[in-house]
Amino acid sequence: MAPIQVLDPYYLAITLLITIAYQLFFFSIAFSLKFDKLTDFAGGTNFVLLAVLTLSLGANGTIPPTRQLVASLFLMVWALRLSGFLFYRVLKTGKDDRFDDKRDKFFPFLGFWVFQMIWVWTCSLPVTILNSPAVLAYPQRSFGTGRDIAGVVLYAIGLVMESVSDAQRMRFRAENDRSAVCDGGFFYLSRHPNYFGEIIVQFAIYMIAVSAAADGFVGGQAYNALYATIIGPFLLTFLLMFVSGLPLSERPGAKRRFEAGTNWEAYERYLRRTSILIPFPPRIYERLPIIIKRTIFLEFPMYVFDPAKHSDAAKAQEEGRGRQSGDALVNNTNGQHTSS
Repeated sequence: MAPIQVLDPYYLAITLLITIAYQLFFFSIAFSLKFDKLTDFAGGTNFVLLAVLTLSLGANGTIPPTRQLVASLFLMVWALRLSGFLFYRVLKTGKDDRFDDKRDKFFPFLGFWVFQMIWVWTCSLPVTILNSPAVLAYPQRSFGTGRDIAGVVLYAIGLVMESVSDAQRMRFRAENDRSAVCDGGFFYLSRHPNYFGEIIVQFAIYMIAVSAAADGFVGGQAYNALYATIIGPFLLTFLLMFVSGLPLSERPGAKRRFEAGTNWEAYERYLRRTSILIPFPPRIYERLPIIIKRTIFLEFPMYVFDPAKHSDAAKAQEEGRGRQSGDALVNNTNGQHTSS
């Protein structure tokens, strides 16, 4: 049977409308009850909803092609795992610190949910387009190409790394005080292995989805649309590297440790020896030139904490020295006038 077309042949409009309605529904609950526990649950389950919807509409009562089924299941498994973990974590902590300055403010709080709409809809695009009538109108090559297998392997690696590192860090925090440095397991090779795994997962799903076009079985605008869905994994990478991931944890986290004096020497050594994102042996990474760390290993200056520049205590001391120098100059000048 032919796929069911709803609003447009790529399912862009229907998935966008459902995402907006779904997120606004949970926003209304969260804002009215000042309830943080549904935020990440709403994001993760939204991915599942879009994957199930587009897969069902595309199949229209028949068994979906294997590639569409695999890509959709991969997205659902990743989303359910992530939302379940974050939901469990916020239940244990009682609240989400990200909303301490937004929870009672309508538009700033709404802004986060709009941001989540964009994240869900855009990162779902590889699966959305793959399941659409525009792509299914073409003959589908059997699943199992080299690109498909590579995507499955990368997905497994990414999911294991993300899941295990989340569990490792949660267990570490439960068993140690705030001064301890989490440098075991995957954190021995990367300061953020969960982010690296999440990025790998998204590019793996894209690799599977785009196989339909890369192998020449899909043409026309559908071909272009499949390739264009790389915006999904790129957006996720951009968010983790420049918006909500590394910028909120790297320099601010180092600053808190330095100013609180919580085992700063050990943490500074960990920063120096451990790659920020891409897993790499610490003994080799520590010896790499700074230019290699800043380029190939993506440890940009915006992440680096320099106590002399970024510490409030250091700034206060510098300002104090400046005032003392100024006072000394004024006193010296006054003394000279008095002598005259």
